[in-house]
Parts: sequence; structure tokens; C-alpha cells
Amino acid sequence: MSNVLEFAIIVKKFREVVMAVAGLKDILEIKDGTVSIKDKTTLKKLMDTLIYTAVFEDNEEKRKNFFLFIKEIAKACGVIPSSIQGLYEEMGREYPGFTVPAINIRGLTYDVARAIFRKAIEKDVAALIFEIARSEIGYTKQRPLEYATVILAAAVAEGFEYPIFIQGDHFQLVRKHFLKEPNAEFNYVKGLISEAIDAEFYNIDIDSSTLVDLEKPTIKEQQRPNFENTVALAEFIRNIQPKGIDISIGGEIGEIGSKNSTPEEARAYLDGFKEIFRGSKGLSKLSVQTGTSHGGVCLPDGTLANVKIDFDTLKIISDVVRNEYGLSGCVQHGASTLPEDAFDMFPKTNTSEVHLATGFQNIIYDSKYLPEDFRRQVYSFIKEEYINEKKENQSEEQFIYSIRKKGFGPVKKKWWDLPSSIKNPIMGELESKFGLLFEKLNVINTTGIIKRNINPVIVKKTFDIDKLELL
Repeated sequence: MSNVLEFAIIVKKFREVVMAVAGLKDILEIKDGTVSIKDKTTLKKLMDTLIYTAVFEDNEEKRKNFFLFIKEIAKACGVIPSSIQGLYEEMGREYPGFTVPAINIRGLTYDVARAIFRKAIEKDVAALIFEIARSEIGYTKQRPLEYATVILAAAVAEGFEYPIFIQGDHFQLVRKHFLKEPNAEFNYVKGLISEAIDAEFYNIDIDSSTLVDLEKPTIKEQQRPNFENTVALAEFIRNIQPKGIDISIGGEIGEIGSKNSTPEEARAYLDGFKEIFRGSKGLSKLSVQTGTSHGGVCLPDGTLANVKIDFDTLKIISDVVRNEYGLSGCVQHGASTLPEDAFDMFPKTNTSEVHLATGFQNIIYDSKYLPEDFRRQVYSFIKEEYINEKKENQSEEQFIYSIRKKGFGPVKKKWWDLPSSIKNPIMGELESKFGLLFEKLNVINTTGIIKRNINPVIVKKTFDIDKLELL
């Protein structure tokens, strides 16, 4: 992008901010720290500018206040961060015939979330999750408070007024760190959980499957470090969750990309968890490995290898955890790069949740609407910045594919500053994909079941409006 164009964008954004601030007094009121909305229609139009200003505010204290302010605006509009626990308890009693999509957004988060909400409104979808993993929080430069606020702002802008499920995905104990300094690694994950819950992530997936020791003589002993650490983190979550909210907690028995899980492993893990867990509610779901890997498998020529999921195993374990333990069912990771005809199988195998990320990233990067010079700039940056991560046997295409997920965070502002003439058609491509997935996962017309099973609880967050210098 030329310097002249970048300067023009800065001037345009400044004017938008001035106009937005000038208009806030007419569309909302703040009394005793509580936000009330006077003009929701105008507010929706201003949300683009408000969230952009918050995300790219340099002063950290002001930035945090801005995020908290926007979140309270969202709650006043009926957009409330919630736990999906009630729905998953219903799934544990009787499977409703759909699989909840859990969507990780790595870049252009506000625009992508708006596209999701537009399609969700069109298809009457409310059973969906927005999530971000421990690793993604780092390389996409999206701390929990920012991620949650951007999602809520997108919902306000599109007029989506159902509970919003925001999830910490793969809040993982990294094996090499844990083996070296177990207390430090455990405390790091506890700190991340605390940060996420404070940001109103009311759905947390604990992943200590990395600690499974297959050299132990019995399956239960193999799973012991997994379920013991899951219990410790689950009890920590129960102790700090807000009053009136039961956070949905997920467990995992098979590290994604490793050997396929078995019913015996599921039973050993859940029995071990049940024996030592001290809390009112345990796990709501169980992630298993059935043949996928995160991001798919890129071949030397840059194409993706065909992946075969063991759907029989997925159904067997889903039925085991539902019928014997009352969980919602199994969770499938690494699914977004599967062929489209595979997604019908998740509801048919009683899968409760499926995680989707890389496929959406691929649509953005590979879109014909993304200017080639911009794509080349991003690729040049990541090749230079992350060259030490290139494996000896990787082709250039494989390296780019494996690393381009890290091309969103460091140059986030350049992505956000792309003109609407570029972003809108890309979002149109994504909307088509979201619509297809909603239909295949059978989550269309799920607003009714969400209303019946989810009672949103507003957790009021305090902000200092004076520090924002807005009103």
C-alpha cells in the first residue's frame, strides 16, 4: 500500500472518530456507570469506528477502558457473553441432531465476525461459538479482552441479539514446558484462564492431553497426568467463575494429530476425573482424535492431502460419553479443511462440537480479491520473520502454508485498513462458506433451543469514562 493511500486512510479514520465521539451523547447515556441506549440504529453505524479506535489505541489503560466501555454498550443492546453449559446439559440428556461450530478467527476479526453474524441471522442460527486458542492469542496479537470485545461489537453492528459464546480453545499445558518446570507452566495456564474469564470467556477447553504417557502399563495410568491436571484446572475455574454462571469446561484425551482415541481411553479419563473432582459440575464435552491435524496436511506442491476421519470411532465415543457420563458428546478438532461432503457426518455421528479455523484463513489468503502485491508483502514479512521455523524437508509452498497464520497479528492494522472494496467481496466468500457449514452441521433454526436452555447473566464491568475523553 502506498504512503499516500495510508495517509488518506489515517485522515479518514480521524474524521470518523471525531464524528463518532460528537454523536455519542445523542445515542447513549451513562448513569452511575451503567450504559443505556437511546438510538440503537445509529449506534450500529458507529460501531465500526468505535471498535477500530479501541483496537489501535496506543495508551494501554485507555485501550482497556475503551474495550470495557464497548462491552457494556453491547450488553445494553442485549448482546451478552454466556456459557453454553445449559445447551450441553440438554445434549447430554438427548442429542438434538446438530453439531455446534466453534470458529477461531485469526485475522480481520471484526469483519469476519460480522460476516458470521449476518449469515447466522439469515439462517436463524444461535448455536455457535467464537473461540481462540492459547497459541493463537500470541501470534494473532489478540488478548482475550480484545477478542471478546471485537466479537461483541460485531454482533451489535449486525443486530444479533442472542447469547454470545466465547471460548478459550486449547488452553494447553505444553509438554516440554511442563516437564521442565511443571509449576511455572501450570501457573501460566491458570493465569491465562483468569484473564480469559475476566474478559468474559465463559467456555474453557482444558488441554492436558499432551501429558498422556503411553509408556505406562495401563490406560488409566497413561491418562492419569491428563485427568489429574484437568481436575486441578477445572476446580480452579469453578472457584473463580462469576456468580450465577456455570462455565462450560471441556477436556481432551487425544492430542490432535497423534494416534486415534479409543472408548477405553475415554472411560479411563472420565472415571479418573470423576473420582477426584470436587465441584458442582464437571466437564461438558470431550475432545478426541479421529484422524485430523490442525491446519490440514499440506503437500510439497501446496495442495492439501485428503484426510479420512474415523467417523465410526467418533460416534462410538460420543455415545459412550453421553450415555454413560452425561456429557454433550465428543468434540472434533482440525476440521475446517475437510471436504464439504464430510460435514454432514458430524450430526449423524452425534458429535456435539466441531472446531474450525484454517479453512477460513485459507479463503482470505487465497481469495482472488486480495491484491497480489498485498499478499506478497505479507508473505515476504513472514518468510523473513519466521525463517528459523522452516523445516529442512519443507518446500517453499509447505512453509508458507504452515506459517501464514502468523501473518495476521504483526501487521494487523494493514489488514484492518484494507478498503471495503477489497474486504467486502472476501467477506462474501466467507459468508457462503459459513452458510454451507451451518446447513451441513444442522444448526439452522437453533435460536429456539438456545432461548430455552440459556439464561444469560450480565456481569457488569467497571470502566472509567473520564479517561476515554469521549463524553
